[in-house]
Amino acid sequence: MTRRLAQVAQKVGVSEATVSRVLNGKPGVSDATRQAVLSALDVLGYERPTQLRGERARLVGLVLPELQNPIFPAFAEVVGGALAQQGLTPVLCTQTKGGVSEADYVELLLQQQVSGVVFAGGLYHQADAPHEHYKVLADRKIPVVLINAAIEHLGFPGVSCDDSVAVEQAWRHLVSLGHERIGLVLGPADHVPSQRKLAAARVLAREAGTSVPDEWVARAMFSLEGGQAAAMRLLDRGVTGIICASDPLALGAVRAARRRGLSVPGDVSVVGYDDSAFMNCTEPPLTTVRQPIEAMGRAAVELLSVQIGGRAVPSDELLFEPELVVRGSTAQPPRDTPR
Repeated sequence: MTRRLAQVAQKVGVSEATVSRVLNGKPGVSDATRQAVLSALDVLGYERPTQLRGERARLVGLVLPELQNPIFPAFAEVVGGALAQQGLTPVLCTQTKGGVSEADYVELLLQQQVSGVVFAGGLYHQADAPHEHYKVLADRKIPVVLINAAIEHLGFPGVSCDDSVAVEQAWRHLVSLGHERIGLVLGPADHVPSQRKLAAARVLAREAGTSVPDEWVARAMFSLEGGQAAAMRLLDRGVTGIICASDPLALGAVRAARRRGLSVPGDVSVVGYDDSAFMNCTEPPLTTVRQPIEAMGRAAVELLSVQIGGRAVPSDELLFEPELVVRGSTAQPPRDTPR
C-alpha cells in the first residue's frame, strides 16, 4: 500500500497524504486533483477502491504507429503522465502490420466516447494516405492534437520538432568536419517531415554553392532494415556522411557500412534523429539530433486539455528547437576521399 501511494503521488505530483485522502473518500481535495489521482491509478494498473469503481475516468486516445521505435514509447510515457496529471486517462492504440488500422482505432475511440485524441505519428504525415477518419473527428468536434508535421488543411493544432533546424544542425556538423559528399536517408516521398528535411538540406547546399543530387537522397520505410538498404545505395554513390530521418534508420546505415567493410566513423559518418533510448549505448554511440520529447508531450496535453475545457486554440503548429548530440558516429572524412 505504501509503495502504491508513493508511485501514484509521484505520477500526479502531489503528496502521499493527498493520494490517501482521495482513496479514502476524504474531503479537502480539489476535483481536478481527485480525478488526476484516479487516472494515475488506472495508468499504473492499480484497482480503484471499491467505493470509487463506479466513477469512470475521462478517456483520451493516444494513437501511435508502432512501439519498436523507442521514440514512440518515450512520447507515450510523457503524454500519459501529463494526461494523468490533468485527470485524464490515456487509451493506448498501437498499430501493427495486418492489425487494427488507424481509422479502426478512431472508430473504437469514438464508441468509447473519448474526450480527445493525441496522435504521435500517423497517416497525417503522409500526403497520399487516407485521411477520412481525421475529418470524422473534426466533424464531431473531438479535441485533437498532432505531434510532428502534418499535411496541410487538417485544421488541428500540433506540436513539432523543427525539421529544418534539425537538418541544419546535422549538416553544419558534418561540413565542419570536412564532409562534402553528404547523403540523406529519408522516409517516403509523401512524408511531410522528410519533405521538410530535404528542402532544408537543399537550401543549405545552395547557400554553399553546391547541391544535393537526387542520387544522394535515398528513401526508406522507417526501420533498421530500410535504413540499411537505403544506405547501401548511398555508399555506392560515394557519400562520406549520411543524415538519417530517424535513429533506427541511422543504425541501419551503420550496419550497411559494416557490411561493406567500412568503419563508422573512420570511413563514413552517420547522424540520426530523435535521440531515442540507448543511442548512447550503441557501437559507436550515435551522433543524433534530439527531439525535446518532454516539452513537446506536455505542450500537446496542454493544448488538448484547453480544448476539452471548451476553449478554442489556434490550429497552428508549435515548433520546438532540437538539439544536436555529438557522439562517436561522426568524424572527419578519410583523406583519400574524392573531392
